[in-house]
Amino acid sequence: MTTAADGAQWARRRTYAIISHPDAGKTTLTETLLLEAGAIHLAGRVRARGKNRRARSDWMKIERERGISVSASVMTYGYRNLLFNLLDTPGHEDFSEDTYRTLTAADCAIMVLDAARGVEPRTLKLVEICRLRDIPIITFINKFDREAMEPSELLDDIQEKLALDVAPMQWPCGSGNRFRGVADFRTNEFVLYKHPDDTGVTGSGRVSLKGDAIAAVLSEEEVAEVTEGVEVARELLPGFNRQSFEEGHLSPVYFGSALRRFGVYELLNALADYAPDPQSQPVAKGPRDTLEPGDKEVTGFVFKMQANMDPNHRDRVAFVRLSSGRFKRGMRLRTEAGKIISVHNPILFFASDREIADEAFAGDVIGVPNHGILRVGNTLSESGAWRVAGIPNFAPEILRRARLKDPLKAKHLKRALKSLAEEGVTQLFRLQAGGEFIVGAVGALQIDVMVQRMVDEYGIEVEFEISPYGAARWISGLDADIQAFIDRHRTAIAEDIDGDPVFMAKSAWEVGYFQEKFTDIDFDVIKERL
Repeated sequence: MTTAADGAQWARRRTYAIISHPDAGKTTLTETLLLEAGAIHLAGRVRARGKNRRARSDWMKIERERGISVSASVMTYGYRNLLFNLLDTPGHEDFSEDTYRTLTAADCAIMVLDAARGVEPRTLKLVEICRLRDIPIITFINKFDREAMEPSELLDDIQEKLALDVAPMQWPCGSGNRFRGVADFRTNEFVLYKHPDDTGVTGSGRVSLKGDAIAAVLSEEEVAEVTEGVEVARELLPGFNRQSFEEGHLSPVYFGSALRRFGVYELLNALADYAPDPQSQPVAKGPRDTLEPGDKEVTGFVFKMQANMDPNHRDRVAFVRLSSGRFKRGMRLRTEAGKIISVHNPILFFASDREIADEAFAGDVIGVPNHGILRVGNTLSESGAWRVAGIPNFAPEILRRARLKDPLKAKHLKRALKSLAEEGVTQLFRLQAGGEFIVGAVGALQIDVMVQRMVDEYGIEVEFEISPYGAARWISGLDADIQAFIDRHRTAIAEDIDGDPVFMAKSAWEVGYFQEKFTDIDFDVIKERL
């Protein structure tokens, strides 16, 4: 049974994601947060050299070689008697679908902005996704050790482009070579930025904003700049309001440099102070409309699949965000379709490192090893009566034909393509006429990742050629109408990995033409995973 102690356990959880435009410093911030929390003792971007200079959260070979994040990972760590689950999202825009799936498992997000660029297109899209679930956002404006926009311009940029109120919790003095630190509104102190020592790490100190202490470390002109900035911010901008933040309407703003470890300690404490505990989950099927974290029954949903994280074992792990209850190792859980899973070796993650979890609570993310039974979008529960509102698939923008260099490995190709599609690396369609495989992707980098993983993990060399198709749409409507359409256009019909029918069009123009001609059929760009 659920006890008061169990309630105290889930209330200690803080599950959050970090979102940004590429190159804003998300991976560096991830490492530095772990460093400040004491979860690691060496950060790849901060102090390591040579071959060791890589992110703890980037475990794929292609991530290490190119210095990018293309796969979501999970890192669990403790700080201030809280347990944090950091969901590190892909930084590259070609993996937007994986990012969306990861955000469905988060209760809060840190938005990282480049101080010289402000809000960029990818950031805008990610905030729109957060709004779909009213995810509260904490803003960290990064790279103030380089030349930056004026603080007021950056705050205006957030308000205008994102329609998001801002509550600055700090105010910076200068940027680049002139950067001296930030005024901290909460403590009424100035946090002094000291330029890097030989290790590349900055020092810092605190002095009171009142009296003569600040005049001893800043010039008269700098003191005036800080004083004016603080006064303007307090008079013209709203103060922090917790309810408005938790409803997703207002974002507290912090300034610093992740690379120099400046301002990250304050950001970490803001997470501990303000990030919400596990929230209720919307339900598409079940006794009620929502799942509450304090509910007795153990429930959770699969938001990511990953195969071959450990190259020594052909593993296949479902990332499950627990929604309610006290999970114990060895439990038997059911999918919404009634399949029974005995979870004997549940995993807690630290990037590619892992350990067995004896128990877990709402808000935690556990890995459930399985052999193709679980899929993204599945809900696990003790009763099998629940299904958390599904995670959508988006119509791909690039379609390619898979061609084997060694035709004798056709069976291996089918298995590898299906496995990678179930992970969400790409989507997979099989033409009804001829059985040819068509791979769908949002961007070209997804194809590059697939080629590399085919070689590294499956020993298969594959070329992805230009296909005759330029658009894919799921078709829906009455069964009779769908069947009549399929019978007339069988050579342009494929099935996705769920067996659902997909219309393969030569172009977006052709999709529009068929939409006008066949009004009883819907040509969908989004399909909810069931």
